[in-house]
This record gives sequence, C-alpha cells and structure tokens, in this order.
Amino acid sequence: MDDIDRQIINRLQGGFPICEHPYREAAAELGIREEELIRRLQKLLDDGLLSRFGPMYHAEKLGGGLSLCAMAIPEERFDQVAEQVNAFPEVAHNYARDHKLNMWFVLATETPERIDEVLAEIEAATGYKVYNMPKQEEFYVGLRFEL
Repeated sequence: MDDIDRQIINRLQGGFPICEHPYREAAAELGIREEELIRRLQKLLDDGLLSRFGPMYHAEKLGGGLSLCAMAIPEERFDQVAEQVNAFPEVAHNYARDHKLNMWFVLATETPERIDEVLAEIEAATGYKVYNMPKQEEFYVGLRFEL
C-alpha cells in the first residue's frame, strides 16, 4: 500500500460522489485518473487490504428487516456452522466472541417478515438455536480508520 492507496481509503470512507461519473470525480479530487482509481480499488480488494467497497444501505429505511443474532456453537463445530450460516445471502458481519453466545451476525432481509423465516432456516440447517436481538433504539456512531 502506498501513499495514494492511503489517500484513496481515507477520502472514500467519508462518502462517494453521487453524480453521473462518481469515479471520475473522486479520482479528480485525489489528483489521479479515473482508470487508476478503479485499478487501485480492485487491487486493494484482490490483495485483501479492503474486504468490501460499496454502499452501506439502511435496510429498514428501504422497507427491509435488520437484526443482530447470536448462537452458542461448540468450539469444534464453529467453523462448519459459520460456513453454513454464511451461506445465507442475508447474513453479514459474522464474527466470533469469547462468550457462551460465541457466534454473532447481522441479518438483513428484504422484508421485516423474512427475518423470522431466515432464522428458522438457519436453525434447520445448523441444528442450533438462533437468538434474535432486534434493535430497540438506534444510535449513530461514525467510524473512520485514518491511514
């Protein structure tokens, strides 16, 4: 990662232009060409320095459902169950915790009703109970990682 890559990451964490040619506009702000920005973003993704580049949608505002979920999985089965859970396209941010409920993930669905359906499907696929913890109140916490 060089200084230009760092500038790209630092700049684009704050938002992406909404216009006809967003990559061109972002590249101009960075003093590079559109093609270079796209190439560098792809390389950062390919090299695993970025895990994702794309918009963050607010599922509930779009009419969908969103919930935090947890499971208690025996250590020896954790990787296998994580693979099963991650196979569901509605699952994001699956991570391990040092707790009885050691697998946590976010579930985002097209409709609020689909939450319970997917939870039942995950339970059927894995054989383990899913604890659904829907949000009761929303707080915004801005997060940036300056490089």
